[in-house]
Amino acid sequence: MPATAPRPLAVITGASEGIGRDLATCYALANFDLVLIARREPLLREVAASLFAAHGARCTVLPADLSQAAECDRVLAALEGERARLFALVNNAGFGTHGWFHEIAVERQRALIEVNISALTHLTRGVLPWLRANGRGHVMNVASVASFQPGPLMATYYASKAYVLSLSEALHNECLGTGVTVTAVCPGPTVTGFKVAAGLAADSAPGGPPPMLSADVADLAFRGTMAGKRVVITGARNVLAAALGRYFPRAWSAAMIRRIQLARMTPRA
Repeated sequence: MPATAPRPLAVITGASEGIGRDLATCYALANFDLVLIARREPLLREVAASLFAAHGARCTVLPADLSQAAECDRVLAALEGERARLFALVNNAGFGTHGWFHEIAVERQRALIEVNISALTHLTRGVLPWLRANGRGHVMNVASVASFQPGPLMATYYASKAYVLSLSEALHNECLGTGVTVTAVCPGPTVTGFKVAAGLAADSAPGGPPPMLSADVADLAFRGTMAGKRVVITGARNVLAAALGRYFPRAWSAAMIRRIQLARMTPRA
C-alpha cells in the first residue's frame, strides 16, 4: 500500500488470550490496525498496549458479551465509520462444554450456541456487505477439527463447529470473483484456556493429537487465510484427524470420540 494510505483494519473477537491474542499479533506484524473484542476489558487493554509498543498497531478495545444480540449490534454500529478500511473480520470467540448432553445446563448450552453460531453469523452478515463493496478483504471463522465428526460428551460444541465449517465453505463459494474470501480455520488441541473453560481439568488428556502452541496455530491460520484458502486445518496430525472424520463411518467416529471423552472425564493420577 502507498505510505500515505490508511492502514487496513482487522476486527478480532475473542482477542484477549490464546489463539485470538496470537492472531492479533499476526495482523499487527502485517501492519494492520485492530479492533479487539472480548468480555474482559483489562486483558484487552493489556493486549492493545503490547501490540502498540511492539508493532505500532493502533488498537481499539471494544468489550462485548457476544452471547447477546444487542451487543453484536453495538459492535457493528461501532465499526460503521471504519467500513472503508475494514479488511478482515476474525470470528474467533467461542467456548466448549464437556459432559453428558442431558446433564449440562440448558442455559450454558444456549450461551454456547449464541457465541459459537449466532454471534459469528450476526457479525459476518453485518461485515460481509462492506467487504464486498470494498472489493477486498476476508472473513476468518475459527472452526475446529471437531467440525468433521459428531462428538459425544461435547455434543453441542462439535455441532456448533460443524455449522461454522458449513457456513464458511458456502460463503467462500458465494464470494468467488468479488475480491473477498471466507476461510474456515480448523485447529485441533491447542495450548489455551479452552479445556478449563469447558469444565475439564487443566492436566486432562488433550483428546486427540498432542496440543499445538496457539502462536503456531495462529500463524498457520493467518497465512492460509491471507492466501484465500477455503479451509485451513492446522498441523499434519490434525489433517489426519479431520480425514478420519470425513472418510470413516460417522458411527465409528462417534464411538471413537466417546471413548476419548470418557477417558478425559476421569481425573488423572
